[in-house]
Amino acid sequence: MKSITDFTSRVFTISSMASGAVFNLSDSSLLKIHKGDITEWYVDARTDAIVNSADNRMIGGGGGVDGAIHRVAGRHLRTMCCGVPQVSPGVRCPTGEARITVGFNLYASHVIHTVGPVYESDVNLKNRSPVLTSKQNSLIVAKENNIKYIAFPAISCGNSRYCCHHNQKLKSYPKDEAAMIAISVKVLISTPIAQLI
Repeated sequence: MKSITDFTSRVFTISSMASGAVFNLSDSSLLKIHKGDITEWYVDARTDAIVNSADNRMIGGGGGVDGAIHRVAGRHLRTMCCGVPQVSPGVRCPTGEARITVGFNLYASHVIHTVGPVYESDVNLKNRSPVLTSKQNSLIVAKENNIKYIAFPAISCGNSRYCCHHNQKLKSYPKDEAAMIAISVKVLISTPIAQLI
């Protein structure tokens, strides 16, 4: 098995890398770097899923990936998300966990919803576990649901958010670091994913 270093040393500037780069993660798994609209991605509309960078309420909305996925999928996605049991008041998917729904009007058959960390408040720079677990748990949910093809957005790397509780603007996760973590998760976890976007 190849080490993480074999992959991460080739992608240290992944955010500036041209779309279309391909890495062989194993004999049966490919990683493709693709820049585009995640709502338009699919492989076979049966065993494919896109990952949604959701909030812990899973109700959709906003101008980022979550809002785009919900707008294209249609109102049935929000209804299904609201049906996911709360694990605590107002929380359906805690940071680092993942839930799956069908894709409704999306080309991909499923949506895996995960909540990534807020860079400054959830992530200790020496502890990458929140961003690792959101990606890792998304792959575990994919495996449990026989998903063979999966597309990830840059989780927690979107536009900076304003936190009304702390009266400050929160920074997004650095794209290069998040990309290396995403690749390391796939290398470390044994999943039958044929294609990781």
